[in-house]
Amino acid sequence: MSKVLIYTTPICPYCVRAKSLLKKKGAEYREVDVFMDHDARMEMEAKANGRRTVPQIFIDDTHVGGCDDLYALEREGRLDPLLEKR
Repeated sequence: MSKVLIYTTPICPYCVRAKSLLKKKGAEYREVDVFMDHDARMEMEAKANGRRTVPQIFIDDTHVGGCDDLYALEREGRLDPLLEKR
């Protein structure tokens, strides 16, 4: 299974939705809370080409984007192949 990294905050409903879909898919993920962690937020922004919103989701080396982007991949049938790489 691919490595999934998701940057979140505890007050973000989109983060909850994204994690819910990942759980439904059986994907394990590493969550980084950027709410009060300036260094983690700066890391996220650098990896996400300046995007500041959460969630920011990465599957292996692929920057998926946010919650809407994750659900778009699911609708297009492209999420499972990304999660199953390796």
